[in-house]
Amino acid sequence: MKRGLDFLMALALLLLLGIPLLLVGLVVLLRDGRPVLFAQERVGRNGRRFRILKFRTMAVAQTPSPEITAGETDHRITATGRFLRRRRLDEFPQLINVLVGHMSLVGPRPEVPRYVDLEDLRWKVVLSVRPGITGPDSLAFRNEGVELAAADDADHHYREVILPEKLKIQMQYAEERSVLGDVRLLFRTFGALRG
Repeated sequence: MKRGLDFLMALALLLLLGIPLLLVGLVVLLRDGRPVLFAQERVGRNGRRFRILKFRTMAVAQTPSPEITAGETDHRITATGRFLRRRRLDEFPQLINVLVGHMSLVGPRPEVPRYVDLEDLRWKVVLSVRPGITGPDSLAFRNEGVELAAADDADHHYREVILPEKLKIQMQYAEERSVLGDVRLLFRTFGALRG
């Protein structure tokens, strides 16, 4: 049932927001060049890897760069990207990920492979459900960038402080999820975006 609702809602949102999203893509193209979309490998349900889609918010890397973003002060973020990130507009291409079944509207945020331990029981629980565009961990850590910007070592802080807390929240979601709970999380997300 959840997959069917995700598909219908993602399709409806893409149809409704199609022109505004094309305009956002055009702004990224005109101000920052190609590529317009950023695709990054993430770990999804049952440990399957997929490429998450976002509007590109960073300068195109000439050399390999860290997978973690050190908040708003990260020098790689473009002016356009800063605007998109503040309003979470960069996340909307993930509706395509929902449409094809890689993601759900609500669920644990998908992680990059190097932070995932498929042998860890916590990860097995979290990866038993589809990852989401939003979820309780997204809401709890919506200002994660500020915390990472203040850390001496953003990668270490993320791995040792933030990620364990996210895993606790994600495990609870995976074990207690419900359609009504997802609806509540969607409304909380819309509220957070407005204010």
